[in-house]
Amino acid sequence: MRPAMSVEIGSLKLRNPVMTASGTFGYGEEFSQYVDLEKIGAFVTKGLSLKPRAGNPTPRIVETPGGMLNAIGLQNVGIDAFIQKKVPFLRSVNTPAIANFFGYTPDEYAELAARLDAIPEVAALEVNISCPNVKQGGIVFGTDPGCAASVVAACRAATQKTLIVKLSPNVTDIVEMAQACEGAGADALSVINTLTGMAIDLERRRPVLANVTGGLSGPAIKPVALRMVWQVARAVKLPVIGIGGIMSATDALEFILAGATAVQVGTASFVNPGAAQEIAEGMEQWLAERGIADIRSLIGALEG
Repeated sequence: MRPAMSVEIGSLKLRNPVMTASGTFGYGEEFSQYVDLEKIGAFVTKGLSLKPRAGNPTPRIVETPGGMLNAIGLQNVGIDAFIQKKVPFLRSVNTPAIANFFGYTPDEYAELAARLDAIPEVAALEVNISCPNVKQGGIVFGTDPGCAASVVAACRAATQKTLIVKLSPNVTDIVEMAQACEGAGADALSVINTLTGMAIDLERRRPVLANVTGGLSGPAIKPVALRMVWQVARAVKLPVIGIGGIMSATDALEFILAGATAVQVGTASFVNPGAAQEIAEGMEQWLAERGIADIRSLIGALEG
């Protein structure tokens, strides 16, 4: 018997717990020739803003021994082009598309939430209050519980769709941030975004990234992400989506045990564009081999 793999994030129903992470999967169409989108639970679009953004100057990506540093700077097409050019593809796919978005003021966040709420092809919204690579908005809202709550409350009032908030690990107490977002009306939490880091070119005596610092992702951050998912899942009643260095089905299942209801795959898609599908299939196989009937029985089942 095949194990049951479906999970729920607010009102969002997923055929399995594996999503792709924002900023690593384009708007879905770019990866559709490499991944059978109907084999994964959902995909999350690049972060959207009211107006198009060119992002940061190059170089803005560098590999490190344990992962990848990026300082893309939230490059995106803007909400108008998203509606005109990207939404038609979403209509053709039988997999939930989650729109990630960000603003520079709570009012901008709310305006974007309202516009995305009106798009039937968008199944849920993910609020980005945690990008470390932009100087305005983003990380400012993600490191102050009061500011985070004001953004979430503004978005909550603007949408009836499942509202997910993506948290930054670059804070003193992620539990305090999670509880502030829960109190302001979030339906779920994505934990974690990237860790701030930097790389240096020794011969040139200069930072490798034009932005100097960037967000570290990949296997190096997995232990930190696991710890934060475990902490947050114990402290709130909301579903938690685990993110951070998930490269295999085993990694994903560890996040489920730590308390995640679902996971997002990010850096792995750059190494292997089909990673998310393979991870979903690997998770199901792992359960089947052990006679585990339902993935939900593993959520938060960490012992000791």
